[in-house]
Amino acid sequence: MQVNAIAAFSATEPLRRTTIERRDVGEHEVLIAIKYAGICHSDIHTVRGEWHPVRYPIVVGHEIAGVVEQVGPGVTKHQVGDRVGVGCFVDTCRECENCRNGLDQYCLGGMIGTYDATGKDGEPTAGGYSTHIVVDENYVLRIPESIPLEKAAPILCAGVTLYSPLKHWKAGPGKHIGIIGLGGLGHMGVQLAHHMGAEVSVLSQSLKKKEDGERLGADHYYSTGDETTFKDLRRTFDVIINTVSANLDLAQYFELLKTDGAFVEVGAPEHPMELPAFSLIPQRRSLSGSMIGSIAETQEVLDFCGEHGFGAEVEVIDADYVNEAYERVVNSDVRYRFVIDIASLA
Repeated sequence: MQVNAIAAFSATEPLRRTTIERRDVGEHEVLIAIKYAGICHSDIHTVRGEWHPVRYPIVVGHEIAGVVEQVGPGVTKHQVGDRVGVGCFVDTCRECENCRNGLDQYCLGGMIGTYDATGKDGEPTAGGYSTHIVVDENYVLRIPESIPLEKAAPILCAGVTLYSPLKHWKAGPGKHIGIIGLGGLGHMGVQLAHHMGAEVSVLSQSLKKKEDGERLGADHYYSTGDETTFKDLRRTFDVIINTVSANLDLAQYFELLKTDGAFVEVGAPEHPMELPAFSLIPQRRSLSGSMIGSIAETQEVLDFCGEHGFGAEVEVIDADYVNEAYERVVNSDVRYRFVIDIASLA
């Protein structure tokens, strides 16, 4: 079927409307009418070819919320009318050690991204900046009724990207969690860690978002531009999650960790960062990374947000505002996630 979409035709041209072809619904596949698609900074990096060469034209978007419109004859997990989502990947090898252990985001055989990848049918995958998408039922998530679809869409990437490390490092009562940056990722991390019962501190360049941070659940809000911050917070945190893509002075941040504390990188710095080993070794601190989350974790975080009654803080935009929205994301001028109203593509 031909569907309306927004595509990038080169790394430098503005995105524009087009049509793309979606495959017929297979035995175990679901056709989703997309209602909302979040704008992730990864979309912008991909569109602009900043991470690797890209095949154009490309339709991005991996924060997808919509409604099931059709199901294949073998589908058992979803039915027409269900509120559903699709996140960062739409298939895996399903056979490797990681897939068998519920770590399918780290598929050793090659995770198939929602966009900028090649599906098992040999065709390029195309993402959520479109009116419809066809996805295997095993990679489609249920969205609780208590979360508006526009607020649920960013949970499929931003939400699970913070939920996975918070869960892995056991955020909860008695743990002090530091979140670097209060942006699209960070604002979800604050809410999640707060509802998990942890003590939560935001580490931000300035205090201009302090009121928002506290409203979202932060117990403390510190400016890293204040020279006393790193002195006052020495050996304070059990876990620090870095959500920003800037290059940081890691030694300063490692000194904020307790013994056995972990610094977790989820942002993607533009340049390599120097590793200050002697800020890690003396207190048995660790430096780690975390990438999105598994399908199981994505369902968990949706259910968790539904149970606690929160979602992403969003600004809903029309399809024709995408290029302006990209510039605002790059300039950190959004609180806290742009979400495209796909009805405007009709």
